Amino acid sequence: MLSRVAESVYWMNRYIERAESAARVIDVSFQLMLDGGELAQWSPLVATSGSEALFKEQHGDDFSQKNVIQFLAFDEKNPNSILSCFTFARENARSVREIVSSEMWEQINKAYLMVHDVSENAARHEAPHEFFAAIKLAAHTFVGTTYLTMTHNEAWHFGRLGRLLERADNTSRLVDAKYYFLLPTIADVGTAYDELHWVALLRSASAFEMYRKKHGRIVPDLVVDFLLREPQFPRSVRYAVIKGARSLGAIARDEMEDNDAVRLIGKLRADLEFDSTPEIIGKGLHEYADQLQIKLNKIGACIQDTFFTVRADDG
Repeated sequence: MLSRVAESVYWMNRYIERAESAARVIDVSFQLMLDGGELAQWSPLVATSGSEALFKEQHGDDFSQKNVIQFLAFDEKNPNSILSCFTFARENARSVREIVSSEMWEQINKAYLMVHDVSENAARHEAPHEFFAAIKLAAHTFVGTTYLTMTHNEAWHFGRLGRLLERADNTSRLVDAKYYFLLPTIADVGTAYDELHWVALLRSASAFEMYRKKHGRIVPDLVVDFLLREPQFPRSVRYAVIKGARSLGAIARDEMEDNDAVRLIGKLRADLEFDSTPEIIGKGLHEYADQLQIKLNKIGACIQDTFFTVRADDG
C-alpha cells in the first residue's frame, strides 16, 4: 500500500476519534454546570487536550466556560479543536476517495458541514448539549459506516489502528486529569463531591453504565481499573491496545521481527495485563498515566517512521 494512502486513512480516523473525545468531555462538564455550577471545572479540559500553552496565549488564565468551549470546539487556530479535527479528517478523506466508500465520504462531509455551520452561528452556545450529542453520533456513525462498507484490508487496519491509538491516549489523559487536576483540596477525597467527579470521569469515557453493570457502586480504584485495564470495554486503554496490536500485526505480518512498533505495542499490552491497579495507584497514578502517554507516542512515532516516511532508497 502507498504510504500516502495509509497515512491519510490512519489520520482521518485519529482526527474523528479526537473530535468525538472532545465533544464528550465538554458535554459532561456542561452537564456538571447544570447540576451545580461549583462542580464544573473547565481548565482540566484544556489540559487534557494537550493545548494549554496555546490557550494561554489567546486567553491567559481566563478558563471560563465560553472561552474553553470556543477554544476546544470552534477555534481554527487550535489544531485539536472539533472544527480543526473534522477539517483535517475531511482533507485526508478527500485525498483517498479511491479507497474509502462513498458512504464514508458522505458521512464525514456531512459532519464537517454541520460543525462549520455551527461555528459561524452567533447563537452556537444556546444549545451546546444538542451540538455535542450530534458530534458523538456523527463519529459513531462514521465508525459503523467504515466497518460495514469498507473492505477489511490493510487500509481498514490502518484506520482502526489510528482510531484505537487515539482512543487509548484520550482515555489515559482523562484518568490523569481526574487524579491530577479535578479536586481542589485533599479534603474532598471520599466525599459526595469526589464521587460526582468520578462519575463525570466515567461519563467522559461513555463508561458509566457499563461500569455500574459490572461493579455497582463507585469505587475510585475500580474506576481506574475499568478505564485502564478492562479487556472487554471498548474505551479502556487495554482494549484499545489489544485491538490496535491485532491491526498492527495484520499490517506488519511479513516483518514482525524487525518492527519496533510491533514490539512496543506488544510490551504495552503485556504491561496492561500484568500491572495490577493497586500497584499502579501505589506507585502514582499520575506518573503511570504520563508513562502511558509517552509509550503511546513512541508507538505512534514508530508507525510514522516505519510506514509513512518516504525514504530515498524507496525509489
